Amino acid sequence: MELSKETKRHLMQVIAFAILLYCGIEHFDVVIGAVRFVLGIIMPFLIGGALAFIANVPMKKIEKYLFPKNKKFQKWRRPVAYLLTLACFIGIITLALVVVIPELGNTITLLAEQIPVAIKAVQKWLSDIPSQYPALAPAIEELDIDWSSISTSIVNFVQSIASGLVSSGVGIFSGIVSGVTTFVIAFTFSIYVLFQKEKLSRQGKQVLYALFPDKVTEKILSVLRLSNQVFSSFLSGQCVEAVILGTMFVISMSLLGMPYAMLTGIVIALTALVPIFGAFIGCAVGMLLIVMVNPIQAVWFLVLFLVLQQVEGNLIYPHVVGNSVGLPSIWVLAAVTIGGNLFGIPGILVFIPLCSVLYALFSTFVKKRLKERKVPESKWK
Repeated sequence: MELSKETKRHLMQVIAFAILLYCGIEHFDVVIGAVRFVLGIIMPFLIGGALAFIANVPMKKIEKYLFPKNKKFQKWRRPVAYLLTLACFIGIITLALVVVIPELGNTITLLAEQIPVAIKAVQKWLSDIPSQYPALAPAIEELDIDWSSISTSIVNFVQSIASGLVSSGVGIFSGIVSGVTTFVIAFTFSIYVLFQKEKLSRQGKQVLYALFPDKVTEKILSVLRLSNQVFSSFLSGQCVEAVILGTMFVISMSLLGMPYAMLTGIVIALTALVPIFGAFIGCAVGMLLIVMVNPIQAVWFLVLFLVLQQVEGNLIYPHVVGNSVGLPSIWVLAAVTIGGNLFGIPGILVFIPLCSVLYALFSTFVKKRLKERKVPESKWK
């Protein structure tokens, strides 16, 4: 039986794909190197696209309410909305730099000053144990702690770190220059994307309709629209959740008379932008700040954090972020865990909305298949 032209074409495509897959597996290191090379080239544009997407969420809402009826100022809506969005981002970053970093630096300096005092206190406490607890004297003598040797080791360790930093100064400088260059290109590209997004969208649709059949193009556009909606909702929900959590800490710490209530709340709100696990970083910073003032209150702060974290993790986060992306609570937790294990913090940020898109697509597919197979609801409800 002779095969049709369509069947032959599909068969050739499968054979070509199998050959490419085999070559890719055989030369996996070459493929990985090529991917890294390409990513290195397009990375500024990927970062710029991410910056544009993040800025577009508040910018779109601000632009909606600017000069709604005044046609004379219509052309100024987008520039003004962009400047207001940029001012908000700069304000948040400035707040973090001005409020958090100086106080954290002072705490670290104070901690460094207290370390020698703490070592002497421990040394005195250990030397007093034999007289106060004679039964423990043999065990203390067996420890045979050489405090001068410990001090020398610490000094040598610090000196080795300092010399390493000095020797790698050229590499650090080149890395900073490369990072600044990448950011400038990404920032410029994000501005172009934000101000030309309608034109880029129109051109993208033209390319899709030119390359693919109408049915395939409509499906691709549908998935892209769903992805945009889900990622935007996730970003908004994550910001709302961070503000709620930070406010809870400010109020509760103020009521309990704990120090650094405002500062700790701001730190936790900023770090909580990383889903679920980010707040633990804020907890560590908050404990570091409070322990220098009152170690007992630092313990109570840890208890308060665990309580509020349970409230946030079980009540606030699944409802605020989970509902905003249309993903059930159990899958939010699964997405955070898998994304974090695979790709770290970027994986956590991407996997929740990504899993939400896949969840929505798969749910639509299942409903369609049930309808096609005429499965009654009584069998699965």
